[in-house]
Amino acid sequence: MTAFKLNYARIKIHAAERRGIFVLPENCTAGLIPSVSPQSGGVLNPSARIIFLFLLCAITVNAKADSLRVLIKDSLSVSTTNTEGVKVQLSNNDSALISLLGDTRFIRGIELELTAPQIWLPNQGALAIGIYNELEPQIPTMHSEIRCKRLRFDPIPNKIQTVYQIPLKKNHGLRSTPYVTVLQDIVPPQAFPLLFRIAPIVKEINGDIENIRFVLNVKPIFSDEGIVRIKLLYPDGKQFGPVAVLIDDNIVSTPLGETFLNEGEHYITILSTDYRSENRRFIVESGKILDLSISLHDLTPVMFFEAPTRALIFIDGNLVHNVTAPINVYPGLHEIKIQVSDYAIVRTINVQKGKTYRVAFTVDLDVLEE
Repeated sequence: MTAFKLNYARIKIHAAERRGIFVLPENCTAGLIPSVSPQSGGVLNPSARIIFLFLLCAITVNAKADSLRVLIKDSLSVSTTNTEGVKVQLSNNDSALISLLGDTRFIRGIELELTAPQIWLPNQGALAIGIYNELEPQIPTMHSEIRCKRLRFDPIPNKIQTVYQIPLKKNHGLRSTPYVTVLQDIVPPQAFPLLFRIAPIVKEINGDIENIRFVLNVKPIFSDEGIVRIKLLYPDGKQFGPVAVLIDDNIVSTPLGETFLNEGEHYITILSTDYRSENRRFIVESGKILDLSISLHDLTPVMFFEAPTRALIFIDGNLVHNVTAPINVYPGLHEIKIQVSDYAIVRTINVQKGKTYRVAFTVDLDVLEE
């Protein structure tokens, strides 16, 4: 500690980051914060930088309430239509307001990707990233003083890309890796907008750092789910009895509402004592809504006929006038007669409830050779 002059007076202690200067509690700073000499251009020397970055990581994690003076460079809207994200250039003391737009049910998180130019790499320890929510006022003006909750405050690392992922819901499945940092806090859609800010860690920085332009890209992280909306079409538009809806053999408690399903192929079964059973296969796409309409049919048996144009068709002795339309019949034994000129064929059919019958008139031609 004696290798360099200790002086914490050059870092302004304040109740919050009012002027873009990182805040440390006073009882943690005395005798620990190294000075930043004018000859260094406002950048900590390597030894001091290591100690200071350690303090940043150790002290800032649990800091929550802040009061900031911010410069809003741009407002970014994240939605399911902007799959590639929205971008803005930021430099020292610039902020971006991040909002959610439209239906967010298919968004499990948002990704913040900060890209730095090559000129930044030797300047680690001069600037930091701040992420905030619970803004007061909620929509600040371009130059504002706001109250907010700090979600993250980290020094910008010595690399080209820095990636944060912010979960929006429980069971989001996001995991931190050496390349991606996932925030521990779940930020629900109603807690937006967020504020993303680049702030100086030290009071005096050189002109080169002031002119560095970072690119922030904000994009949605989609869930692997979609929605199916089921519409049952009843005979004559009226429901006469109960219906059970099963998707992938699981009963759907609210079949007429919206059902979330994993993307991929599914099958639906309609069961009822008053309607015919129906089976369908359908495909759910991630982040999309599928409207599935299914027509139900009552259990009255139906007959279809296929016969020559001039054929006469009788059911129980009654002439069928429209042979191209399906004919409803009652369950039980029925006599079917098809007559073409002087030739007739008669059959008796035991008709069962909920069945469909197709009756076809055919004439066979047998050729015998002796």
